[in-house]
Amino acid sequence: MVTVAVVGMGTFGCRVVNELENTDADVVIIDKNRETVESYKGKVKDAYITDALNDSVLRKTLPDDLDTAVVDLGQQLETSILVTNALHKMGIKKIIVKARSDEHGDILKLVGATDIVYPDLDAALHIVPMIVTPSLYNYMQVSEKFALAEVSVKEELVGKTLAESGLRQKFNLNLVAIRSSQEDEYQLANNPTMILEEGLLLLVAGTTEALHKYMEKAEQQFTNKKSAFSRMFKKKISTAAQAAKTVAQKTAASAATAASTAKSGEGL
Repeated sequence: MVTVAVVGMGTFGCRVVNELENTDADVVIIDKNRETVESYKGKVKDAYITDALNDSVLRKTLPDDLDTAVVDLGQQLETSILVTNALHKMGIKKIIVKARSDEHGDILKLVGATDIVYPDLDAALHIVPMIVTPSLYNYMQVSEKFALAEVSVKEELVGKTLAESGLRQKFNLNLVAIRSSQEDEYQLANNPTMILEEGLLLLVAGTTEALHKYMEKAEQQFTNKKSAFSRMFKKKISTAAQAAKTVAQKTAASAATAASTAKSGEGL
């Protein structure tokens, strides 16, 4: 059984706890908001009301067999850095921390975070491609160069079998699953004689470059302009990332001070 601690019950922290309710994990929560903590009592193994600002408090409240810690301290950048460093010094192997910006995330990694989560940026990267591309129905960026996407069948492929379509050979995309509408469940697509019908939705995997080439050609059915999907992924930094960077510039000085304090404490 996995033991998980959630330090800070922000929006992300609460969502993690809610999802963990559906598993057999032992969950410990720590937050300074009494109302929030009280609302989760009975749903988690242990719930503590404390600021969780230092090493001694965390050592007293967290179990020795802790596998994973999730940190969501909202706008408290300095506190999240100090808490992350304290968890690292406790020897916790997996520390997942919510960050507000790339710079904040870089500092968190320096003081011990193993995984950084950017909920707002991740949501923007998921939604924006669907906004700017008419024939894109779902999208998930898996890494910098790889993604999963749900797309419609291109006009030139309608009526062809999967083998005849050249989806892999011509477009460098792998078909994972299909469904008739967004309300239906996915079905595995492993039959090369399957007919690609108009209106069928394809869940495909490939590089972002392969995806935007497929979508660019598909969009020519709607417009003569260059693919918005293509333009977006040729940008080195998305609008969401630019906004995050602006926020980071305003808080970099205080965050750097906190990181220095945490490192100094570690060396004592």
